[in-house]
Amino acid sequence: MDLQKIRLIVNGKPIAREVESRLNLADFLRHDLTLTGTHVGCEHGVCGSCTVQHNGAPVRSCLMLAVQADGSEITTVEGLATRNELGPLQQAFKKHHALQCGFCTPGFLMLTVNALETNPDLTDDEIIDLLSSNLCRCTGYQNIVKAVRSTVAEMRRAPAR
Repeated sequence: MDLQKIRLIVNGKPIAREVESRLNLADFLRHDLTLTGTHVGCEHGVCGSCTVQHNGAPVRSCLMLAVQADGSEITTVEGLATRNELGPLQQAFKKHHALQCGFCTPGFLMLTVNALETNPDLTDDEIIDLLSSNLCRCTGYQNIVKAVRSTVAEMRRAPAR
């Protein structure tokens, strides 16, 4: 078994572990760190359920090896909430019933949170284009679009920091 030492920051906490070189990031997060909000759907990078933030950018964690995350900062869906309070995007998903079974939800949240940080003025077309890269089998996407749209509207109303 080929083990390698990795050090990374996950949801703001430093982590040091020895991992098998072939272990993917999704399995490392789920099994080694028990961060089970990162879901594994297709294991081919198509569905987006495993999306996490890697140094501030969304990545499919099923396609990335844990050793590739060495020295990186990873944020999972668990890192969006603060002190047991849902983040604004999570609250919008709840308010607009954008959850359904919930399997794909963490991937949509992690994809969208990055897009909103990059461009808080997403248009409807940009929201639809963004969300089309993840798959949902339950919602038909309407409520997910509503949740993102309402978050954009809230961000526009919020005073600048």
